Amino acid sequence: MKKISHLRQIFLSAGGALALVALGNIALADGPAAKPAPYPLQTCVVSGEKLGEMGAPHTFTHQGREIKLCCKGCLKDFHKDPAKYLKKLEEAEKAGKSGNTAWSP
Repeated sequence: MKKISHLRQIFLSAGGALALVALGNIALADGPAAKPAPYPLQTCVVSGEKLGEMGAPHTFTHQGREIKLCCKGCLKDFHKDPAKYLKKLEEAEKAGKSGNTAWSP
């Protein structure tokens, strides 16, 4: 009987330790997320429309970047070829840093 009681205590201790480790990992995963890179344009990267002309922009995060579209309708086009639009954003950022702000979709 002593042996069973001792084994029960070992299993309960091990289970408690595993629970604490799991909770620690969850706490780390839920820690503060990195803030996405801000959207560099005043226009929709898909349509070229000025943001805000069709109501509040549709804002979301994609691969650590903030993306703003003029409407939810552009979301489908964005998801068809996100690399194309991310490249446009990178080009716009480079142009903005060099002082050249001309950009077209």
